[in-house]
Amino acid sequence: MHFKFFNMNDWRYNDQRMETRKNAYSILLKQFGSEINDNGEPVHSMKNITGCAHDWVSQGNILCDGIILYYKTHYA
Repeated sequence: MHFKFFNMNDWRYNDQRMETRKNAYSILLKQFGSEINDNGEPVHSMKNITGCAHDWVSQGNILCDGIILYYKTHYA
C-alpha cells in the first residue's frame, strides 16, 4: 500500500487554502450531498465532491463564489 503525503510547504495546503477547501467542501455537501436517486443511492459521489473542492483550491481560488456552477460544469 502506498501512502501519498502532501508537503506542508505546498501553497495549496497553507492555512488560508485549507479554510477555502473546508468552505468549498461544505458548500458542495450542502448542495449535492443529500441527493438520492430512485434506487436510494447518492446522485453525486463523495469522490466528485472532494475532487471538486481540491481542484477548486488547486486552481488558486481563495473564495468559493462560483463553485456550484464549476461543479455542475465539470463533475455533475
